[in-house]
Amino acid sequence: MQDLLTFWNADGASASLPTLAWSLVLACAAAAGYLVQRHSGLPKVAGYSVVGAIAGFFGFADAAWPLTGNALFLLQIAIAVVLFEAGARISLRWFQHNPMVLVQSLLESVLSFVAVYWLLRQFDIAPIAAQALAIVAVVASPAVLTRVVMDTHAAGPVTERAIALSTLSTLYALTIGSALAGLIEAGENTGVLATIAPLFKLLGLSLAVAALLGLAMRAALRVMSPTSENTSMLLLALIAASTALATLVGGSAALSALLAGLLLKQVNPRPWIWPRQLGTAASMLTMLMFVLVSTVAAGTVWSAAGAALVLGVVAVRLLAKVLGTVLASPGSGLRLSQALWAGCAMSPMSSVALLLASQFALASKTHGATITGVALPCILMMEVVGAVIATVALRRAGESGRDHAREAGDSGRGALE
Repeated sequence: MQDLLTFWNADGASASLPTLAWSLVLACAAAAGYLVQRHSGLPKVAGYSVVGAIAGFFGFADAAWPLTGNALFLLQIAIAVVLFEAGARISLRWFQHNPMVLVQSLLESVLSFVAVYWLLRQFDIAPIAAQALAIVAVVASPAVLTRVVMDTHAAGPVTERAIALSTLSTLYALTIGSALAGLIEAGENTGVLATIAPLFKLLGLSLAVAALLGLAMRAALRVMSPTSENTSMLLLALIAASTALATLVGGSAALSALLAGLLLKQVNPRPWIWPRQLGTAASMLTMLMFVLVSTVAAGTVWSAAGAALVLGVVAVRLLAKVLGTVLASPGSGLRLSQALWAGCAMSPMSSVALLLASQFALASKTHGATITGVALPCILMMEVVGAVIATVALRRAGESGRDHAREAGDSGRGALE
């Protein structure tokens, strides 16, 4: 690949070879996603991830690790779009009427952190590296889950609860993980005040950017039609601008987008509907995000010796999320069986987990290799397998659109008979 790059650049071409490579990879991913969904019923993200993984294994698409430059900025924009939409689905008034949802969210997140941290320490992983990896494991992927919901046409209490819980777990992990990334080299020598101060600084700066983004979008929606093509371009431009601004001032772009969605939902309680044009652009960014995640994860050096640890992390994480969701289900509005499927639906890991792992790997020269060796295989595995588990969970919960269509067809045949 390096020889090809040298030859291409020496020829003075206007477009670089990586541009050609990524164009071909994305074209293959789009076709694979369509074929996977059409012929297997699995979500398109499975096809996207497989193509990205193949490109990463063979070094076809150049993606450096830890993420920097254009790759990092594109990933941040894609994450911001997804998290803004996810945040705009959650009303804080809901928690006043049903506080057990917050208890459910906190319990599954804490159990995920504790279980993964304990397992990593059993394998003699350094406490700081184990802490970073445990924070990464807390994240459930709203991006994968919303893609699965879209492809399966799922709707119902399990679907909504899984999206809400995955969004909240992302909020916790981004807030704590982004703040602690800069302290990972200091280790246990960091005092309590030095640990808490960066967290509040990051949260404050991210909240300020979120407020600017939310107010700008609120003002735009007052004078522009939500279905206008210009409105969709304006919203995407504002999200891109907030991503750059949050990074510039020292906040978290992903956290800012998530908080902006939450704030906009509070001042505009009506259901948020993406403009059709914005949905198309967001889908392109989402596909790019999934392909980039799997390409980066597959392009790293894998070790057969660490396979047992990776499988163990994946297993205890899934068990902790299911257990936390089920234990806090009484009074939350979900039956035990529904809580079980909601916990399974939160198994995917993807872009936010990769972003946090990149931050930790970049911040720590001492523990970066350890974090990379465990986090990236887990992310790649659970981007594909997690999407399949979430699909099965929503179907077993009876909330897949295909199940509803099948029931309607059976009812129609029964009426004719």
